[in-house]
Amino acid sequence: IAAVMIAVGVMMFAAKTIGDFVNATPSIKILALTFLLFVGVLLVADSLNIHIAKEYLYFAIFFSLSVETLNIIRERKNKKFSTLIETHESHSH
Repeated sequence: IAAVMIAVGVMMFAAKTIGDFVNATPSIKILALTFLLFVGVLLVADSLNIHIAKEYLYFAIFFSLSVETLNIIRERKNKKFSTLIETHESHSH
């Protein structure tokens, strides 16, 4: 019971921050919806006695999040770099 209460507390504390991040990043929103679709397909398959190894789902989620994390990092670095170039160009004129 204590673990459930702690988990609920953490979710309530982090919900706003995570929600804001997901809303600000459209690709993460699409990934989240895709993960929900994956879980739904897995549950329907289980109800039909079709076994799908959960490791495939976990790997797909991990791989997708890894690629998207790298894309977000790359975009932030590109924005910083382009801001530096714009600042430098405006000061040189």
